Amino acid sequence: MEAVHTLINFAPHRDEELLDSYSRTITGVVGQVAEAVVHIQVQKPAPAPQNARSRGSQGPGEPQLAPASGSGFIISTDGFVVTNNHVIENARDIRVSLADGRTVNAELKGTDPSTDIAVLKIDESGLKALPFADSETLQPGQIAIAIGNPLGLQHTVTAGVVSALGRTLRASNGRLIDDIIQTDASLNPGNSGGPLVNSLGQVIGVNTATILSAQGLCFAVSSNLAAFVAGKLIMEGRVKRAYLGIAGQLVNLTGRMIAANRLEKHTGVYVYEVVPDHPADNKALRTGDIIVSFNGRPVGTVDELHKQLNAGVIGRSVPLEVLRNGHKTALIVIPGEMR
Repeated sequence: MEAVHTLINFAPHRDEELLDSYSRTITGVVGQVAEAVVHIQVQKPAPAPQNARSRGSQGPGEPQLAPASGSGFIISTDGFVVTNNHVIENARDIRVSLADGRTVNAELKGTDPSTDIAVLKIDESGLKALPFADSETLQPGQIAIAIGNPLGLQHTVTAGVVSALGRTLRASNGRLIDDIIQTDASLNPGNSGGPLVNSLGQVIGVNTATILSAQGLCFAVSSNLAAFVAGKLIMEGRVKRAYLGIAGQLVNLTGRMIAANRLEKHTGVYVYEVVPDHPADNKALRTGDIIVSFNGRPVGTVDELHKQLNAGVIGRSVPLEVLRNGHKTALIVIPGEMR
C-alpha cells in the first residue's frame, strides 16, 4: 500500500516539474527577445465607400488615409527592421514603436512582394537585434514562440510547435512562396511581420498568414529565405528575378503528345499571350506554344517556370523547349529583369 501511495503522489509532482521547465523556457526566451520586437503603424489610402464609387462622385485630390498596423523585429543594432510587405504596402507614413515606448519614423529600404518580406530602417543605434537560425535544421514538434501585436495588443506572446515544414503559400503578386513553416502558435491580424523564434531566442520564421476558417493553421516565411531576401533588400533595394514577358496557364498533355515527344511531365505551360517587352527577348515564342522545358529542366506548371526565372538567367541566352503543332521545338529566349 505504501508503494501505491508513493506513485500517486509522484505523478503530479513530476508533471509540475515538467510544466515549470516549459514555462521557464518560454519566459526566458520572451525576456531575451521582446526588446527587439516592434509595433509598426502606417497610414494607407482608404478604399472609397461603395456608394461613392457607384455614383462616380469621388472627385480628384488626395485619398483619405486610414491607420493600419503590424509587427516587425530588429535585425541589426543600427536599426534595420524586418516585417511583411503587406504590412507596409502602399503606406504613406511608417512609424515604429520600440519596446521602451519611443515611436520613431521609419524609411522603407526595400520590399519583395514575391516573398512578402520588407525591410525598414530607423535612425537609432545600440538596439537589441535578433539573430536568424538555420531553418534547414528545424524539425516538426520543436517549440515555436510568436511575439507580436495581434489586434493592436502590443508584445503578445503565443507558443506552440512547428507543425510542418516545406509548405507553400501564394503571394499577393501570384508567385508561390516556398519553404513556409506551419505552426500552431496562435496568430491574429497584427501579428504579421513579427518573429517566430525557437527555444534559443533565434528567429526561425517571419509570421505572415493565417487561415481564418481554420484553427491552429498559421504560417511563417522560413528564416533562411527571409535572411536571404532581407540581405538583398538592404544591399540592393530589391530581389532580382527574371521575366519572360508572357502570360501562361497550366494545360494537360495527351498521352500521344507525351509518348511522341518523350516528355517527363504530364502538363505544360500554355502560352496564351506574348507581350513584346524591351527587357526580355521573347520573339521566338508564339501564342499557342506549350512550354515543356526551360534551361534544360522539365517544366510542368507556371510555378515551376517561376522557380527557373531567377537572377542567374537575366540577360542570358537560355534554351527553351515548346510543343508547337504537337512537335517539340527548341528555341532561345533572353529573359529580362522583372520590375
